[in-house]
Amino acid sequence: MIAMLWLWIRGVLAHRFARVAGAMAGICLTVALLAALALFFSAAQSSMTAHAVSAVPIDWQVKIVPGADPAMLRQALQEAAPIQVIHQVHYAGVDGFEANAGGTTQTTGPGQVVAVDERYWRDFPAEIRLLSGTMDGILVAQQTAANLHAAPGDRVVIRRIGQPSVTVPIAGVVDLPDADAFFQAIGLPSQTAPQAPPDNVLIVPPADWQQLFSLQQSARPDSTQVQLHARLSRAALPTDPVSAFTFVASALRNFEARAAGQVLVADNLDTRLDAVREDALYATVLFLFLGLPGVALALALTFAVTASSGARRGLEQGLLRVRGAPVRTILALASQEAAVAATGGVIAGLGLALAFSQLVPGMAAIPGSTIPPLILAALIGLLAGLCAYVVPAWHTARRHTVNASRRTVAPGHVPLWQRLWLDALLFVGAALFFWQATSTGYQIVLAPEGVASTAVDYKAFIAPALLWLGSAFLTLRLSTIAIRRGGLLLRAIIQPIAGLLTPVVASALSRQAPRLTAGIVMTALAISFAFSTAIFNATYQAQSRVDAELTNGSDVTVFGTSERPAGAHLSLLASLTGAANAEPMQHRFAYVGADLQDLYGIDPVRIGRATSLSDAYFDSGDAKATLARLASIRNGVLVSEETVRDFQLQQGDTINLRLLNAKDHQYHPVLFTFVGIVREFPTAPKDSFLVANAAYVADMTASSASEYVLMRAKSDPAALAAQVTSALAADPGLKISDIGRATHLIGSSLTAIDLAGLTTIELLFAVVMAAAAGGLVLTLGLVESHRNFVILSAIGATRAQLAAFIWSEGVLILIGGFVFGITSGVAVAWMLVKLLTGIFDPPPEALTIPWTYLAVVLVVVIISVAGAVLATTSRSGHEAERLRDL
Repeated sequence: MIAMLWLWIRGVLAHRFARVAGAMAGICLTVALLAALALFFSAAQSSMTAHAVSAVPIDWQVKIVPGADPAMLRQALQEAAPIQVIHQVHYAGVDGFEANAGGTTQTTGPGQVVAVDERYWRDFPAEIRLLSGTMDGILVAQQTAANLHAAPGDRVVIRRIGQPSVTVPIAGVVDLPDADAFFQAIGLPSQTAPQAPPDNVLIVPPADWQQLFSLQQSARPDSTQVQLHARLSRAALPTDPVSAFTFVASALRNFEARAAGQVLVADNLDTRLDAVREDALYATVLFLFLGLPGVALALALTFAVTASSGARRGLEQGLLRVRGAPVRTILALASQEAAVAATGGVIAGLGLALAFSQLVPGMAAIPGSTIPPLILAALIGLLAGLCAYVVPAWHTARRHTVNASRRTVAPGHVPLWQRLWLDALLFVGAALFFWQATSTGYQIVLAPEGVASTAVDYKAFIAPALLWLGSAFLTLRLSTIAIRRGGLLLRAIIQPIAGLLTPVVASALSRQAPRLTAGIVMTALAISFAFSTAIFNATYQAQSRVDAELTNGSDVTVFGTSERPAGAHLSLLASLTGAANAEPMQHRFAYVGADLQDLYGIDPVRIGRATSLSDAYFDSGDAKATLARLASIRNGVLVSEETVRDFQLQQGDTINLRLLNAKDHQYHPVLFTFVGIVREFPTAPKDSFLVANAAYVADMTASSASEYVLMRAKSDPAALAAQVTSALAADPGLKISDIGRATHLIGSSLTAIDLAGLTTIELLFAVVMAAAAGGLVLTLGLVESHRNFVILSAIGATRAQLAAFIWSEGVLILIGGFVFGITSGVAVAWMLVKLLTGIFDPPPEALTIPWTYLAVVLVVVIISVAGAVLATTSRSGHEAERLRDL
């Protein structure tokens, strides 16, 4: 038996190597794509976790209950979790501050005095940023310095609660970028609205704080508090966001059990991971949507390659049965052939994926995370190879007797799926599931706040899957009808190729409908996969830039303050060689009732020169018209959706907003007219904000200062940002940010993930599969039909006449594949974008078409088909003597 198997394999490799190599290529593509997706997905998960935790300045803020022992709680914290650094921070509330400047006395309302040690700003650099002066001594927050007109070297009076006032010197002015978290109210119910940070803050050394507030702490413990600020070891966190979220939540519960009610904890790290784990599931959904069709196509290609030799396999099995071979021997021979093809394909596929991991950005083998998926990919490849060979062999051996194997013409019948109109049912099902998903305000990913469990609405997969399958069956139905009937459509397609032989060629092609329709369907599916993947990825990448620009404001944005406005350097910034345009934008604050909101003052006519304003930003759906309306009404204001809903506003209403006047530093009411609803705006928060005419705001506040400057780059935003940084080096109070940095920081949005690596993988595989579907399937089919060409040659057919038959097949596969593939690819891409709207913020206005790549795909398919035809044509000739060998 072993000798027979060896002889069989040796004969197959010697005489049927193209068939084995084709199957091996299909298995290789399947395994390589699965393994590459696993590597990229694992690396993407790790990258998401790393980006998420890097954006958290303080992981845990532990508020110690009065009377508890901080040293004991510090020890409990280190035992409960892998802590990297801990700092003790003291807070004291005060009645206000006072300073004398320029012969006038400035006072403020209540504030906070905070004590941190000298290592704090090195371990938590995002909390305190020096603007002027020195860090050695007492520091004043930027807003407080502005309110008091104080600078380094001045003296400030602290009005303590229940104690006499005390005067202290100011060493420096600082910015508190993370003030919202630093001063958050710890222990409030989750439904409580976020508390605004204090406007007035001093930062003092711990020894000074003890001297200033020890008596107040004893007399009024409710006015002071002690916190432990901790950062967890990043090396101890799991690499994927969902596991990291669970790990951090468990560690916190362990600490709370040890602390026995003596602490209240603000878990900033888990809050961040809670948001990012939703993105992790979106990433899973995205990879499944984009990757599974490619895997299915590679499997279909493998089965198509093995099926292309079905007739020859039936003859071989008939000969084996004539010579007394039982079914188990036939299956053993098929299994041996499958083992060779599958093993070779799996090894090649894994090697190809690992090679990609070294070359493609965003791919990496994560120890402990990627080995199981790689093993699974290998097992799927082995199983696919086994099924591709053994199942057809078993089916043929079971259905056909020795006499039946001699029959060369099978009776025609209509497949069950055609009689049931399965293609139409699939399209109806796709439409119903799509309608259900998009009409009910669904969320494809659900990650309940504060709950470790997450869920994916996997029903959303059904609509594109049904559409893709329905397209395949419709392609098969229409191709079969057009080819078998040999009617006007088929003759019109081949007329330019066949010429006078058109009727004869059409008749010959109609008898080969199963093989030709298989080639058309495979080519159409490959082109559909390439088009849907390319269009979705291009739309994703384009919208990723829109999202980053929305967050950053423009290609490069210079952020200043009312005291140090970036607009003061507008002429200098506009003159930089890398700047295409620079536009100022005010960033003020306004009270809507008791709610303090961001107010952006713009020139509606010119703002679009420095930043993109999508129609989706505005409720009207027309950015140009909305801005034109704002420009036409001097006191007009655009209001965010949340504010409109909270205050029940109607367009045309007059709104009283309180704005800070630069002359007396007091808030005064200013009349505005509500002219439209704004959903998003560059640099604006996601909830409540206002947009108004900068000229009107300047007149009403006695200040024309523009706190921000938005800049459009001529080419590379990073290069322009470097120029701006150099030009503004003398003003350290300004912050410069470019769009690339914003893309890295917006970790709460899935579009922060760089899909360049995934795009490279998928688009490369799509090109290879398209070429294989068009060329390899046609080549194998022509090889199986070589006997017919030799017979035609023997009875006198010329090379040109033979070429008419061969080229007609190639052109038929190309035209059918292009028409059906492009149509279904665009439809699937459109459906994917609609179903995954939750990924995009804001949603795209239209699909982005990568014309160059799509043209390359079509050219590659044409070349592969033409190569197959030319190779077959060159072998065709007067070879009648070979008939005995065929």
